[in-house]
Amino acid sequence: MVGCRTDLAAEELPQNGGELSGVMSRQYDRDGFSVTDVEVLNETGSKALCKPIGRYLTVDLDSFFRREEDSFPKAVALLASCMGQLLPLGPEDSVLVAGLGNSSITPDAVGPEAAAVTLATRHLKAQMPEDFAMFRPVSVCQTGVLGTTGMESAELLKAIAGAVSPAAIVVVDALAARSSEKLCRTVQLTDTGIIPGSGVGNDRAELSPQNLGVPVLAIGVPTVVDAGGGLIVTPRDIDKYVKDAGKLIAYALNMDLHRGLSVSDIDMFVG
Repeated sequence: MVGCRTDLAAEELPQNGGELSGVMSRQYDRDGFSVTDVEVLNETGSKALCKPIGRYLTVDLDSFFRREEDSFPKAVALLASCMGQLLPLGPEDSVLVAGLGNSSITPDAVGPEAAAVTLATRHLKAQMPEDFAMFRPVSVCQTGVLGTTGMESAELLKAIAGAVSPAAIVVVDALAARSSEKLCRTVQLTDTGIIPGSGVGNDRAELSPQNLGVPVLAIGVPTVVDAGGGLIVTPRDIDKYVKDAGKLIAYALNMDLHRGLSVSDIDMFVG
């Protein structure tokens, strides 16, 4: 199935293995997962790839969704490592994590699902600094969507950031893919931020380092294919896929933001 749009930088690469001016890419395997590393170097590359200047890591999670042995902890560790590459932080740097999307519409609920399992520790660090010395201060929110809140996600995040002064912001959202083979099978991480709704032609205000004033890590999972003609296609078992993807991203965030936590530690904290 061929769609009209894609949020995935890896899908914009030439299918014949050719190179684009201003774009560097490589593919490698790690712990049974395929990773595509794309870097848009300049405006020439940005125009060629139809993506902002920055770096894009796309992790193929096929073995995770096939429930292969030990695939969950391996996928969590790999995503946490990718997050660390794109968002280097000092030990005490505070982070704001935002789940974008509509929790009432399953294909759009990746962000809310991830936010629900991400550890919020800012208040604990402030109240009991010695007991939570190994944790960094993390604030977590769900922005909802313009139609139900009357506010753009960018407006909400700017207001929240003004109150909690994060050193960086992480946004989690559902994406659109061009190929149905990518649906709920990949995670894209990028340091360029995101324009919510862009994959299905419903662009909102961008959530970027330039707009929010701090580094922004955007994490997304494609849950729909824009098939053209107003048709949006999503997998039959989308509810299960979205819940699994949200949990995976949240665990990886918890592992990356709070160094030293294992999957079993996170199991205990999220209960």
